Formats: sequence, structure tokens, C-alpha cells
Amino acid sequence: MKRLLLSALLIALAGTAADAAENRCGWLHNPTPANWWLNDADGSWTLMTQGGGEEPDGIDIIPDISAGDYVRTNGNYGYACACMSVDTDDADGRILAIHSFRQLPIAKCANDPALSPPD
Repeated sequence: MKRLLLSALLIALAGTAADAAENRCGWLHNPTPANWWLNDADGSWTLMTQGGGEEPDGIDIIPDISAGDYVRTNGNYGYACACMSVDTDDADGRILAIHSFRQLPIAKCANDPALSPPD
């Protein structure tokens, strides 16, 4: 009986670990209205695209990034350095949910050798 309970607990914990949010840090781009993506050391992650349908749960917790350390590239649009706790769809390279957001100094991403410079 104890062995059965232990097995059930281990299976439940394994499922929880697989569903855990990921911490992703890198260049957060917002080049035009409703277009958002994050480029980190693993590649590019789409948050949303204009006319592209769904936006990730939690998109509203991203503040006005232009109020922090930010590079303006197109009127009121540009990019910043950020870390987010997210759920992803690895197959599609999409961010499905944002659990937390923290904007970082531009220098943090600029000095990270794992990140390519922003376009």
C-alpha cells in the first residue's frame, strides 16, 4: 500500500515539474502595435502578432516598457531587456502565459554573450 501511494505521489510530482513555468530573459521587442516577441539564448518566442489571434494570458502585466530602460526604434515602439516567468509551446515557439515580468537595464542584455544583438 505504501509503495502504491509513493508511486502515485511521484507521478503527480513529475507532472507538476513538467508543467512548471520557465524563466526566460532576453530582448523584448514591441516594434509596432500588437507585435511582441522575446529573443533569448534559446531563440525567438512570439507573445502576440497583430491580427494573429490569441494573446497570452498575463500579457497585461507587461507595463509600458518605454517608461524604463528602453530603446526607441519606431515612434513609440522599440525594445527592452526583460525576464519573464512564462509557459511556452516549444513546438510553435510561442509564449502561452506570462506569470511575472521584470524589466532590466539594457546593459544586462547587451553584455550577455548568449544573446544576439537586437535587430
